[in-house]
Amino acid sequence: MADTMMALRSHRRGGPETLVYESAPVPVAALGEVLIEVHAAAITPAELGWDETWRSEDGSDRTPTIPSHEVSGVVVGLGEGVDRFSIGDQVYGRIGFNRDGAAAEYAAVPVSDLALRPLSVSHVESATLPLAALTAWQALADHARLQPGEHVVVLGGAGGVGAFAVQLARYFGAAVSSTARGADLDFVLAIGADVALDYTNANDNNVLDQADVVIDAVGGPTSERAVRLVRAGGRLVTFSQPVDAALTGDRDLQTFFFIVEANEAELSAIASLVDSGALRPTVARVYGLPEGRAAYAESSVLHGPGKTVLAVRDEHGNLYAEERLPQPAI
Repeated sequence: MADTMMALRSHRRGGPETLVYESAPVPVAALGEVLIEVHAAAITPAELGWDETWRSEDGSDRTPTIPSHEVSGVVVGLGEGVDRFSIGDQVYGRIGFNRDGAAAEYAAVPVSDLALRPLSVSHVESATLPLAALTAWQALADHARLQPGEHVVVLGGAGGVGAFAVQLARYFGAAVSSTARGADLDFVLAIGADVALDYTNANDNNVLDQADVVIDAVGGPTSERAVRLVRAGGRLVTFSQPVDAALTGDRDLQTFFFIVEANEAELSAIASLVDSGALRPTVARVYGLPEGRAAYAESSVLHGPGKTVLAVRDEHGNLYAEERLPQPAI
């Protein structure tokens, strides 16, 4: 294996304009890590605004940094002490936010961040799962402790996390209502929502019944409306920031804010659901690794279901030529 690879990197804190496609050292798998030949990496535009992207746990600068924290690929190297994976295993996972990501030809990843990937879908599709689906799983199962028969409202049901929250809530036996843009309502119904409402329509906004659980997957500060949708004694889960106490007042509800954590057992369960057909990944658009800067810039303003993915290698491990990039089915 060569000592260098091509990667998408940034040498200074900023947005997509700072990203450059350039040569970088191939990482070395340390204790408890594997080296992955990256086949696909999904992107989250907001990660370029996270402190963890730019600073290590001790607060020190860690540029140049490689973004993208959802990976699907093949194990090609084992660090010391690794016995859970073997060379050739197809894996996927969520890479820690304060370490280099997967927008590169290779990535070194702790085994605790990985699981065997779902083989019924492509690497491009499985790359959309680790961050978004794991966040939705932990929101519903670990924090809200959703019970069969409860009513869940997912705000932003066509988004990266929201689409998986809709599907998992249905799988867990809940009745599911969701909001989305008008153009995405059919998509939200197709993935399992019982009710899909246009959040831009004032009339639609007034017909939702109070829910046992509300998942706010819209991003940004949680609105007063989201709080009002929770029944007395219900649960509200947010991902962007904690709920402002001024919004809840003396209302009898539980609020949860969390940042997704690696969990091999949950990743394995998600892979099984995909392989069984119970969970459907959605790809919005596919870019080649050299076009990573455009992928970040354009995905931050594009609307529509699914996640944007950087395709790095084909199923045979060959680096993609731009004209052969796989594109999502319309």
